[in-house]
Amino acid sequence: MEVSLASLLRSSRPLLLAGALGLSAGISFAAPTPRATVSRVSPAYPELARRMHVSGKVMLLVTIQADGKVSGTKVESGHALLAPAAQDAVSRWRFAPGPEASESEIDVNFNTDGQ
Repeated sequence: MEVSLASLLRSSRPLLLAGALGLSAGISFAAPTPRATVSRVSPAYPELARRMHVSGKVMLLVTIQADGKVSGTKVESGHALLAPAAQDAVSRWRFAPGPEASESEIDVNFNTDGQ
């Protein structure tokens, strides 16, 4: 397939096309700086999970608005009995304000020994 230079310049995906042509660029992406947590709400241990001795970690992908409020949570991994409690608690957390919305991975640990 022949691609003209003019069509490459009009493309909305220049990095993909440049890679397809064997071109390379010295681009590096800085890892996002985690936002400081201003306030946390501890999750309520679900009674059924406690009775069944279910413990472990729930990993959430959290969307944080520029003002520091959580606007969304998505379960990345963890036990299905624990995930709703983790989402409910983290949705009430507050983070330091930032210049724009961001995402962060949050681990919520549930331990039947200490809770």
